Amino acid sequence: MSKNGLVLLVVVVACVILVKASYIVSETEQVIITQLGEPIGVAVTEPGLHFLKPFVQKPHFFEKRFLEWDGDANQVPTKDKRFIWVDTYARWRIDDPLKFFQRLRDERGAQSRLDDILDGETRNAVARHDLVEVVRTSNRQSSAESREEEDSESVLQTITTGRQAITREILVRATERAADLGIELLDLRFKRINYVEEVQKDVFARMIAERNRIASSYRSEGEGEAARIGGEKERDLQRIQSEAYRESQEIRGKADGEATQIYARAYNKDASFYAFMKSLETYEKTLDKDSILILTTDADFLRYLKTIP
Repeated sequence: MSKNGLVLLVVVVACVILVKASYIVSETEQVIITQLGEPIGVAVTEPGLHFLKPFVQKPHFFEKRFLEWDGDANQVPTKDKRFIWVDTYARWRIDDPLKFFQRLRDERGAQSRLDDILDGETRNAVARHDLVEVVRTSNRQSSAESREEEDSESVLQTITTGRQAITREILVRATERAADLGIELLDLRFKRINYVEEVQKDVFARMIAERNRIASSYRSEGEGEAARIGGEKERDLQRIQSEAYRESQEIRGKADGEATQIYARAYNKDASFYAFMKSLETYEKTLDKDSILILTTDADFLRYLKTIP
């Protein structure tokens, strides 16, 4: 082998050794070093370039950041024997990388163990409480609910624990079990709670019946109010018509009185002329081209006609 080839070989071997003897830790990672498969030392958490024994030691990288656990929806019975679907999610992080590596090896193993721990504790916690405790958070009621309470015979059941307290209970119990795995549980929440399909129909039917009852109550109140308003309208209408009729009769009476006075004054001024005018009005109202009157020659009705030349 030539001198240049030997130098090149030495450089390549040195590069390989350097690569195998160094590793880079980012700000989001923490590393456990194993020697011949066994972990040694403490976790490396300082970011930057680090060195190890090549071909003997090996780095294992783990996340520093918060990780997500999203469980499957499970059918769970409550204390009052209501079957519901419960879907939960949680946030966790690797608190002790060495213990985590020794017990779980990697994140896939951690997810599997969290499934067992969180699903089990969720099932146990739900089974210890009634459905209303799992669904509701507090006894606070909105104005709409208060209005419905006034119109409804049923009052919402008072809770003593509530959903938030139940999730804290699950988190505390699960944290105790997960601590031995090098895992810190940060938070847990119910993502969804729902009745199983067999129970949903009955629940919806009861809800519909309750809403129909409240609607019927509103309609009855409306019909009663409409009847009251209609009665007041009829009463006001009769009062107005009565007053109008009274005023019209008073006006008509005054007019008739004034007309009588005028007739009387006219009669007193010239009684014969008044009688003549009234007779002409009578002729106009009683005689027409189709009328036939049979009267004697001395009838008073023809008194003025007889005087016409």
